[in-house]
Amino acid sequence: MAMRACLVLIVVLSASLSAHAGDPDITSDFITPPGSTPDGNFFTFTGLKDAINGGPKGVPFKATKASQVEFPALTGQSVSLAVLQYEPGHTGINPPHIHPRSAELLLVIQGAVIVGLVDSTNKLYTQTLYAGDAFIFPKGLVHFQVNGDSKYPAIAVSAFGSASPGTVSLPKNIFGSGIYNWVLAQSFKTDVDTINKLVSANS
Repeated sequence: MAMRACLVLIVVLSASLSAHAGDPDITSDFITPPGSTPDGNFFTFTGLKDAINGGPKGVPFKATKASQVEFPALTGQSVSLAVLQYEPGHTGINPPHIHPRSAELLLVIQGAVIVGLVDSTNKLYTQTLYAGDAFIFPKGLVHFQVNGDSKYPAIAVSAFGSASPGTVSLPKNIFGSGIYNWVLAQSFKTDVDTINKLVSANS
């Protein structure tokens, strides 16, 4: 019952985020694929059910999304959700990343999650959140989350003020991008061998 109340709260909060969304306004109530006639199923998404129960299976971290890709009824609605699952311990990590088109409002629904964000002056803000706590990550700022409990998995729900917030994972974006290794070595003030290891780990 508490889980349902948390999900209802996140949907309400996500609707409030849409007031300042990055998505363009639409001129109709909703957008459907050409030639289709929607029914109740078009406005229903059932893909989050497994994600709200326990930790991720077989991976340290898993994000299950309900964006316009997975749920086309969101197109033009300036709102989306993701359920985040973290395995126990500090290996349950959502690495530093940004969302270029939306703020993220995270609500912890199970366990403990350590969060952090870095502002444009390079100041780090951190907090440990527990079930029922929420944290805002402003649009475009670097942030991360990690499980704060060594024994139990954690689950959080994120609401976005965009149907397509985008995610740029910094480790993969930087070290898996094909930027010349010597450029990365100079930029990070290290040697090419170290960069080669980072590139290999993120390819």
